[in-house]
Amino acid sequence: MISGRAAEPFSVGCNAGKRGCEEEEKMKTEQTRLEKHMSGTEGYEKLSKRALSCMYMSGIVTGTVILVIIGAVNWFWLIPEDISVGMWISAGLAVLILLDVIVSPYFRYHRYRYSINDECIDIVEGYLFIKRNIVPIERLHKLQTARGPFDQLFKVAKVVVTTGGGDVTISFLEEEKAEQIADSLRRRINEIVTEQRSEDGNR
Repeated sequence: MISGRAAEPFSVGCNAGKRGCEEEEKMKTEQTRLEKHMSGTEGYEKLSKRALSCMYMSGIVTGTVILVIIGAVNWFWLIPEDISVGMWISAGLAVLILLDVIVSPYFRYHRYRYSINDECIDIVEGYLFIKRNIVPIERLHKLQTARGPFDQLFKVAKVVVTTGGGDVTISFLEEEKAEQIADSLRRRINEIVTEQRSEDGNR
């Protein structure tokens, strides 16, 4: 018969000492990185909660305007003329609009992300269909920040980037973040112009 003191339970994590705590933090960091990589969000920035509020308010106002138009069409034309098919179609459209106002901002907010580095601007956005815009920094011609009525209400802004192929917009940014991105991109554009002029002068 083997006798002796019972083994003490093994403590995992920070209770195991400084080294164990550091190992646990490393494992958590690596797990978070792998989760971001698997979801395709590694290296991307997400929008703030202000953006979600702005999306909902914009959707509510737009949806209300469309519903008023549909109601006016029904009141002044479809109902007096007793066009039942038109009334059913308008009712279906009203339901779809209400669903869009409720659901669309949520998915647009959670799917919207962007990444900016020394080489390109990468924007992923969409609701039913996901769209990705990748713009090389060297193609930028000019940029500006803009704020619409709802942007001003929720203190968000957009950075509009103009390239040879048209405009690309990073939307629903916090005002401070938009200014930081604009300043950073302006500096990068100036650096590229300086480098190009230097190369042309050496030829």
